[in-house]
Amino acid sequence: MNIVVLDGRTLNPGDNPWDEVARLGHFTCHDFTPRELVVQRARDAEIILTNKTPLPAETLAQLPRLKFIGVLATGYNVVDTAAARARGISVANVPVYGTDSVAEYVFALLLNFHRQVQLHAGLVQQGEWAKNEWTFWRTPLTELSGLTIGIVGFGRIGQRVAELASAFKMKVLVHTPSRHRPLPENVAWRELPELFAESDVVTLHCKLTPQNTGMVNRPLLARMKPAAYLINTARGPLINESDLAEALRRGQIAGAALDVVSTEPMPADSPLLRAPNLTITPHIAWATLAARRRLMKATAENVAAFLAGRPVNVVN
Repeated sequence: MNIVVLDGRTLNPGDNPWDEVARLGHFTCHDFTPRELVVQRARDAEIILTNKTPLPAETLAQLPRLKFIGVLATGYNVVDTAAARARGISVANVPVYGTDSVAEYVFALLLNFHRQVQLHAGLVQQGEWAKNEWTFWRTPLTELSGLTIGIVGFGRIGQRVAELASAFKMKVLVHTPSRHRPLPENVAWRELPELFAESDVVTLHCKLTPQNTGMVNRPLLARMKPAAYLINTARGPLINESDLAEALRRGQIAGAALDVVSTEPMPADSPLLRAPNLTITPHIAWATLAARRRLMKATAENVAAFLAGRPVNVVN
């Protein structure tokens, strides 16, 4: 079986070998594949593994030998799953691998807002401590204990964020379309506008759908407290980025932290780059070595299951 990886460098930049996958067939791995080279590189592939390289219907139509697509992620919107199904191509994702990594990253961002560790470490390096008394701080320092966190989406990652928030003694609110699903005793459900209005920090953990694209917009941001923060480690298009940039410029909210944006890599003319009180990181919440090793193992299991005639994690 001919296996082609279109963009393997993200999963294995040198510390996470492809051995488990490579032994399953004739294996070729490309670090990165421009769109114009996808068909050329994958023409003879029976199995394609992709992370962010798109596989739209017109590309799939030019790959007659293709039988299986393994997405190296949980989100699979890079593949036209309906077109794949119509051509008899199975598409599988990896639904669980980065739960702890992403949830921990949310709190790295949240603690950065409230305790400003890096800011004050930098000020010490600049000699500011030597000019002051035995202690000083440049920004207000806030405990998480007693604050309210609003979690939009309550899947595995959202639930783990809630667990960590409870350990910090935060009040936890959630919004999920399944209002009547059982919730932990210390978690309360809210409609989306109420969640945004009541929370000291809102963190997004829902999948991207046509219905929620751009849902974090001017009216919803206007409901937030002036001292509140917004965190997004889910999908960039959940946020109307122009509206967020405007809210930050006007001081409507205290700040935001984004690990995902609508176009990645981020274009140089993005309105977000000129917005104040905004932390942007390059889609790395998931990327711990432990998470990438789990992702590699699960990918190998997906391919092996398909080869055995018992495909798992199929999304189409």
